[in-house]
Amino acid sequence: MIILFAVFNLVFYKKLYYTKTVLILTACIASPVILELLLFWNNDSFAKGLKAIEKSTSLMIFPLFIIGNFQRVNFLKLLQIYMLGTTLVLLFFFIRFNVLFPELMHKYLNGIHLWEMGYQFGISIGIHAPALNMHLAFVTITAFYFVIKGFKEHEELKFKILRTLIFLLSFFFVLFVNTRMALVNVFIGFLIVLFYAVNHYNFKKIALKVLPLFALLAVVLFLFVQKDPYMKEKYSSVSFAYMDKVGKLDEIDHPEVKVFNSLVTRVSIWKSAWELSLKNLPFGVGASDGKSELNKYYKETNQQFLAKYEFPTHNQFLDFLLKFGILGPLVVIFYISVIGYLGYNLKNAVILSFFVIFFTSNLIDDFLLRFDGIAFSGFWFSIFASYWMQQKSALVNGG
Repeated sequence: MIILFAVFNLVFYKKLYYTKTVLILTACIASPVILELLLFWNNDSFAKGLKAIEKSTSLMIFPLFIIGNFQRVNFLKLLQIYMLGTTLVLLFFFIRFNVLFPELMHKYLNGIHLWEMGYQFGISIGIHAPALNMHLAFVTITAFYFVIKGFKEHEELKFKILRTLIFLLSFFFVLFVNTRMALVNVFIGFLIVLFYAVNHYNFKKIALKVLPLFALLAVVLFLFVQKDPYMKEKYSSVSFAYMDKVGKLDEIDHPEVKVFNSLVTRVSIWKSAWELSLKNLPFGVGASDGKSELNKYYKETNQQFLAKYEFPTHNQFLDFLLKFGILGPLVVIFYISVIGYLGYNLKNAVILSFFVIFFTSNLIDDFLLRFDGIAFSGFWFSIFASYWMQQKSALVNGG
């Protein structure tokens, strides 16, 4: 689809419009792939190095053609299509999950193996649960934004009801997939949306209209927790269990059962990645060799549990430090921070929420290592940059 998108734009290349600002924004979005090209010589395998770059090519394609057509980008319409489309697709997959795997749903409804629910649903779609929930967190916040926008603009009742249903449905899916960071990000996003809504409109009016919405939200959350008592345990004792076993996970009896998704496992991985990164400064081990070198290090340090499951870094800053040395985390910080700048400069709650989601998600995972994370961030970064260009152009023309 990305290739077809590129070919389509090349056919209509005369419609592309590049200014100095457009090229600077394109370079900002393409910074991770530019770094890979600059340090390509550091890969042990030419073929694997090319494969690593191939995954990141969307970071060149999207800004070149989306920001190159920034006048034609309809930001709010795209958000609404994405919000509605993703929610409906997830509804289809949820129904499909119930039809194809009724035994799993029966098991979960009876409180058995609740810890695997979101991951099994993600597997049924073919996507990692935290990656899926990163998308869903953004969808839910976007849905909330349009609900608030509808209240402010006095939309017809039928549209308000429809938007509220989409919002509640998207929030339910976040709960169903049930990853901790996504749920935290959703509530942070709600606060950001409300902050900007209150800043521009009467606080009392907004509060009165939002109160029933939050009551509905509380009911959905309460009913879900009643059916999923493991959720309380997951967000408290499970998350922070065995923190005295950092780097010594093999001392835990059956670690794959007790700490597979716990913080102690993440910290043990980060400790290993940090130690290995320090040994390979200043240029790292190469884009194609990060995971294999980390797996070797697990074996060298006799961490059998980590070696058996070949855990990646689960931290984008450490992943780039390991692969590219000193420049790696600086590029990640730069890439994500520009998204934050666009949101802050535009005073746009949706863009700022995306920044929070992508920043925090990459603290505990590595979404610039995964194709879905690369394409997801590159696409929306390009859309945000186009919207920013539109607003700046409107100011200039207005002046």
